[in-house]
Amino acid sequence: MFKKILIANRGEIACRVIATAKKMGIATVAVYSEADKEARHVALADEAVLLGPAPSRESYLVADKIIAAAKATGAEAIHPGYGFLSENEAFAKRVEDEGMAFIGPRHFSIAAMGDKIASKKLANEAKVNTIPGYNDAISGPEQAVEIAKGIGYPVMIKASAGGGGKGLRVAFNDKEAFEGFASCQNEARNSFGDDRVFIEKFVEEPRHIEIQVLGDSHGNVIYLNERECSIQRRHQKVIEEAPSPFISDETRKAMGEQAVALAKAVKYQSAGTVEFVVGKDQSFYFLEMNTRLQVEHPVTECITGLDLVELMIRVAAGEKLPLTQAEVKRDGWAIECRINAEDPFRNFLPSTGRLVRFQTPPETMFQSNTDRLFGVRVDTGVTDGGEIPMFYDSMIAKLIVHGRDRNDAIAKMREALNGFVIRGISSNIPFQAALLAHPKFVSGDFNTGFIAENYGKGFFAEDVPHSDPAFLVALAAFQNRRYRQRASGITGQMEGHGAKLGEDFVVVVLDKAGQHVHYPVQVTELDALTSTVSVDGKGYQFSSNARLGAIRIEGLVNGAAFTAQVERGSGKNPLALRVSHNGTQIEALVLSPRSAELHKLMPYKAPPDLSKFLLSPMPGLLVDVAVQPGQTVQAGEKLAVIEAMKMENILFATQDGVVGKIAATKGESLAVDQIILEFV
Repeated sequence: MFKKILIANRGEIACRVIATAKKMGIATVAVYSEADKEARHVALADEAVLLGPAPSRESYLVADKIIAAAKATGAEAIHPGYGFLSENEAFAKRVEDEGMAFIGPRHFSIAAMGDKIASKKLANEAKVNTIPGYNDAISGPEQAVEIAKGIGYPVMIKASAGGGGKGLRVAFNDKEAFEGFASCQNEARNSFGDDRVFIEKFVEEPRHIEIQVLGDSHGNVIYLNERECSIQRRHQKVIEEAPSPFISDETRKAMGEQAVALAKAVKYQSAGTVEFVVGKDQSFYFLEMNTRLQVEHPVTECITGLDLVELMIRVAAGEKLPLTQAEVKRDGWAIECRINAEDPFRNFLPSTGRLVRFQTPPETMFQSNTDRLFGVRVDTGVTDGGEIPMFYDSMIAKLIVHGRDRNDAIAKMREALNGFVIRGISSNIPFQAALLAHPKFVSGDFNTGFIAENYGKGFFAEDVPHSDPAFLVALAAFQNRRYRQRASGITGQMEGHGAKLGEDFVVVVLDKAGQHVHYPVQVTELDALTSTVSVDGKGYQFSSNARLGAIRIEGLVNGAAFTAQVERGSGKNPLALRVSHNGTQIEALVLSPRSAELHKLMPYKAPPDLSKFLLSPMPGLLVDVAVQPGQTVQAGEKLAVIEAMKMENILFATQDGVVGKIAATKGESLAVDQIILEFV
């Protein structure tokens, strides 16, 4: 077994590999960029080597620097994680040639599966179901239209070297096929340096279901059941689960056996994933093979009881697989939510900056087989007070739950999301909460178009209706009563002006229309930790020993456990309590009845008119300002380009106007809502 390995990655996957290596008694070497010098994976590793500047092309993508770091530290093997160089055939071969082990498949397997056209031909030869289509590179848009008509619309136009949703279009007619081909070719050339494009039949109501395979150097290959990855936004996975709520045992077996056949055809040695598109009739077709560890591997670990990273390391060291196909378990149900640094209420724009608060829900699940149990697991590469840089992808954590069945897993995930505290940046937690509560998700009735169909016009606060809005009001009153109880006990208060407790309050909440709604509330203390709250004719008995000032509140309401978040002074009104539960958030001002009467008389202050300014919708790098002072622009015209988290975001004019002052310069790092330019 290896004595020391280097992890050629960053973030949560680097931390994940380090955890297993430590469990196995293997020393670890981290590599990092200048932006990651204080990152969690650097602190966890036994050694760390600086690669270079923040951009990945100058650090994590430079093979020479990673090889040099491995040699300098005496690492015997390199684990590439996912992304970066994990599926780079030349890097894998270079590691092997330098006398080290690549903790992943052999370079020839990566090469065979890395090209979508070549891999589809190999799949056909291995008798794996493939989608009808044209598998050779297409010369131009005219030929693309003829091929599309021959296959029959709708068709999918894909870049051969594509990935991450880039170089992909769906066409329903000749015009869309013509234009889609040109767009895919341009994106592929710019993103991958390879402009080959192919066309295949588009499966309607498709599901994205993948099979986890595992092979060793002794010719053994097994499959570890499937993962359902159909909940996607713009071809990026959002929620994954195992097993799938859709396929039958017969389909699972057929998909697994075909995945194994393909892996054997390329002499696969390591963990890998064969992705399929599955139609509504459970017909399934090969999409591609990912020759690396997947982001969503934890859900497979939960239901099988296996540590995939450990198995990858053991296989790379020449060991045989420790189990047969018949010994693979399928125990319970697991769900993973990707927690991303993005603002769902601003069209999911990236959100970077410092994590003022980062508190994960309590972890009750462990990675080793001996102490595995149903519960909650968090894989992350960040810590409280850490920085989310603009140079890398937006995922900051993976929240994983393991339940006894699907309903139990959904309930566990919703409660875990309630307890995930992130402040300083925006996160997609409210969106995840909305997805988990959606009736179609709960019933398992969804496909890859689910998010586009249900949230095609964006995501808004009203998309997360609470099942019991009065609960939020009651919780605000309960916490306020606890604050007043503490205030009343402070010594030295002026006689006649001390904090009074009382039982009658009015909770003022802003509704969707922007109007203040007043809720008369009664709070009666039963003991130091318990009070009854009456609101809207409903009674709530709360009990909690949560520390005052803590954001996460855990306790009982009417005998049932709950987790929520309550904090003071974090919203627009510094005197209000912000209450969050199940994705819904309110700002509640808890007043005495007399104060509430006076509050109604307060004048309304209109927000400032910002229509004459172009504001940065996110923190990022101003790549380009496309206009000049005095220039007349029309609605829809390009104004500026901001780069954040490996994505370029183009800002367009929302109305006609004349550019006045340019307030920001090209190359400047922008804060959210910073003025870029103003109109006359």
